[in-house]
Amino acid sequence: MKDKIRVLVVDDSPYNRKVISEILESSDKIEVVAKAFDGEDAIRKIVAWEPDLITLDLEMPGMDGFAVLRWLMANHPIPVLVVSSRESNRSVFKALDLGAYDFVVKPSKSASPKLKELEQELLSKVLSIPLLQFERIKERISNAPKIEYPTLMPLPKGEHTAEVIAIAASTGGPPAIQYVLSRLPQNLLTPILICQHMPPIFTGLFAERLSAVIKRRVKEASDGDEISPQSIFVAPGGKQVAVRSENGKNFIKLYEKAPEDKFAPSANNLLMSVADHYGKNSLGIILTGMGDDGKEGAMAIHSAGGKVIAESEKSAVIFGMPKEVAKSGAADVVLSLDEIPDYISRWGIFGGEDLH
Repeated sequence: MKDKIRVLVVDDSPYNRKVISEILESSDKIEVVAKAFDGEDAIRKIVAWEPDLITLDLEMPGMDGFAVLRWLMANHPIPVLVVSSRESNRSVFKALDLGAYDFVVKPSKSASPKLKELEQELLSKVLSIPLLQFERIKERISNAPKIEYPTLMPLPKGEHTAEVIAIAASTGGPPAIQYVLSRLPQNLLTPILICQHMPPIFTGLFAERLSAVIKRRVKEASDGDEISPQSIFVAPGGKQVAVRSENGKNFIKLYEKAPEDKFAPSANNLLMSVADHYGKNSLGIILTGMGDDGKEGAMAIHSAGGKVIAESEKSAVIFGMPKEVAKSGAADVVLSLDEIPDYISRWGIFGGEDLH
């Protein structure tokens, strides 16, 4: 590993280029080797400087960020961190599909002093590069056209005791979650609760995107939603999510993050609440992501007698969260992404003639 992470900053705003560069170079582990003002300028400087990473604006005159991503993944694949405005929120998911590994959100579309507010998040995501398994992203992109999404899989015999499935993920999570859900049988009754580290607004769009892809209703969770068979909820950005029980039924409970909470939504908060309310009938799944959010929650599910899956290093974009769960002893199995749907089918509850 080089002494410093070499970064190319791509943005059509001179002010944004200046502020992003200053933020990055405030770390002695990062060097901004060049700046580019549009897509063509970016490609010239990628070839000339061979950076370790690009911060990429999506909306630029002429050759935009999407064209840069397509060219990169076909000709010179390197990690891309999208720096996007809220106004282009739907575009973020397209960029993730094209190979960007993560994104941060500008406070406004135009140049603004508020850009400094990105400092902690931007530095954290750039400094995660040494942990990034970029080969996993390249494999996902190259395999994307070959993927088929079955509507029903043969149901293997098993315990069928999972009354709820809780999925937690961070960096690299949206495509991983989409992959898993796309490969589950349509007759799965077990409700699914998803905690993806993502800002407000984007979690609602993520729910819409999942719903369109898997052809099932996926909803951003609201306070009081009933956790009923076949329901799929995405925890809203900026809120904490838990389960509450009333008259023999379980419901979504939303509450504000505490000052000490690092993440909102927090995987630990959701998984611990699931363990409290579902006990041995819980199935927790910890996918790709940096840090250890989800470890305490996975340990709670394990202690309650439920099942825990940790994604393996073989497929994780960042083997951080699942690694911590595996190290803690809470994981019943450590599986690659393509093995997880079959394991869910072993423990999930199904409707129709396949239920046994």
